[in-house]
Amino acid sequence: MASQGKLHFSLVSPERSLYSGEVDQVVVPGVDGQFGALSLHAPFMTVIKSGAILILDGADERRIYVGGGFADVSAQGLTILAEDAVDLSSLDTKALERDLHNAREDLRDAKDSYGKDLAQRKLDRLEAIQAAV
Repeated sequence: MASQGKLHFSLVSPERSLYSGEVDQVVVPGVDGQFGALSLHAPFMTVIKSGAILILDGADERRIYVGGGFADVSAQGLTILAEDAVDLSSLDTKALERDLHNAREDLRDAKDSYGKDLAQRKLDRLEAIQAAV
């Protein structure tokens, strides 16, 4: 159970665990709107949409992009199982701009519907990350 005043927060993606620790609050992009989770929050589970999670601990703030997933608030804290996640504090914005440019070219140059679909999904992900920065 979370210590008095702190919320235990865990963020896991298919590749790795991105965060685990005690924090003051986490703001999450839920499908029904953003919600903030604090210590002793009422239990619930929800689907999350693509966007930035904001982790608040004292004066520290950290933003992590999530590309959908599930959030589970329980007596033990908040656990997010993200389909995709990128720590925005370590993001190379110049590389992101290059990747966006390349994805737009790939979409324009795609020869069939399968190639167009793959290129569009890649572009959509990169644009969502850019919007979360």
